[in-house]
Amino acid sequence: MSQLEAKLTALEGQFQTDGIAYLLIQFVDIHGAAKVKLVPAKAFRTAVRSGAGFAGGAVWGSGQGPHSHDMCARVDPETYTPLSYEPGVARFAADLYVDDAPHPYCPRVNLRHMLARARELGYVFNVGIEPEFFLVTKQADGSIRGWDPHGIDVLQKPCYDFKGISAALEFLRAMNDGLDALGWDVYQTDHEDANFQFEINFKYAEALITADRFTYFRMMAGQIAQRFGAIATFMAKPFSTRTGSGAHLHYHLADARTGLNLFLDESDPRGLGLSKLAYHFLGGILAHAPALCAVTSPTVNCYKRLQVGSALTGSRSGFTWVPAFITYGDNNRTQMLRVCEPGHVEDRTISSACNPYLTLAAYLGAGLDGIARQLDPGEPNLGNLYEVGPDAMAERGIKSLPQSLSVALDHFERDAVVRDALGPIASEFTRLKRDEWREYHSQVESWELQRYLSAL
Repeated sequence: MSQLEAKLTALEGQFQTDGIAYLLIQFVDIHGAAKVKLVPAKAFRTAVRSGAGFAGGAVWGSGQGPHSHDMCARVDPETYTPLSYEPGVARFAADLYVDDAPHPYCPRVNLRHMLARARELGYVFNVGIEPEFFLVTKQADGSIRGWDPHGIDVLQKPCYDFKGISAALEFLRAMNDGLDALGWDVYQTDHEDANFQFEINFKYAEALITADRFTYFRMMAGQIAQRFGAIATFMAKPFSTRTGSGAHLHYHLADARTGLNLFLDESDPRGLGLSKLAYHFLGGILAHAPALCAVTSPTVNCYKRLQVGSALTGSRSGFTWVPAFITYGDNNRTQMLRVCEPGHVEDRTISSACNPYLTLAAYLGAGLDGIARQLDPGEPNLGNLYEVGPDAMAERGIKSLPQSLSVALDHFERDAVVRDALGPIASEFTRLKRDEWREYHSQVESWELQRYLSAL
């Protein structure tokens, strides 16, 4: 019996044990939105070998039209995920194939390609993601308000507040219990800096596993929230006067043979506990940061979160918690790249609205370029960057991240390294995001009417 055959037989036995009757065969579109077909568990082997068929022209960024051959989503058997909130149903992440070949427009296939490139160099990319999200309700006029059934999540600085988290305790417990049953090692949950905003943290894993988990996390949060009369939104900035939602990226490269953290060096003369390899990787991230921004903050709305200016801007709590300058530093949350501890780096700029597969592929490509060119990020920035004025920033050679999707796309189009990391998806991404920007600029908002109607 082959290894695959043994795996499939074991999974079929697990279906019996877990009472699984249906499977959700899931992939993502270019925006990172989950797409699925519901398949009876008895058709599992067909879903592995041939795949569930989709019309690619009906999916954003698939590189297909109405005339194209079927996209077939082939189950990855390693991604068995029973749905805690829907007994009898399990989810499998899938790779897209067309005419029996991996489809290059599939974000998951593309990430596999980048991870294979890293493994050829001897590296494994280990990643943790901290997903922030809001619980909201939709009003009759289409606007939203925070989900606060008891009217108690009202503090100006609500972060970690007991009353704020207690109102959502049933929802959060359902999330935690479901994730722990999957072995994700959830280690903490908190009420975030904004009213109605939460974060659930689970242990890091290899990049593909983490991308799969982040996708499932968003699916699960949306479904469980509905049961409490709420909507879980991962929109970057749903409220203009509150902090936005990030997907803070924690990472290091590990040795592909031994699993040892290659970013760790306790003898680091800069005192951060980072190796030369880590510094080269960070050099690549900083060098490509403007282009990466288009991928890691891929919507018009993301740039309402990622703004240069006073720490008070856009947040009633007093801080935005979103660094908008291209810097790295010590354990300091005003830096884009924060070295939390020896061998451990966090990027605080990533938006919760990102496509995790595209984000991790582009990010890895930029970091590997830094290693290949042995880029040096320079000395770390220390102190509170929120308090450093624009003139001082210029004197120190510190540049800001793009302040709009349009500017980020300009950088993306000029950056061959980041574009190459997305393969043919890069062209589809640029086209769709340019369309999104044009559509945004064609709208007349209520703010404009209020400001200019009587003045002109």
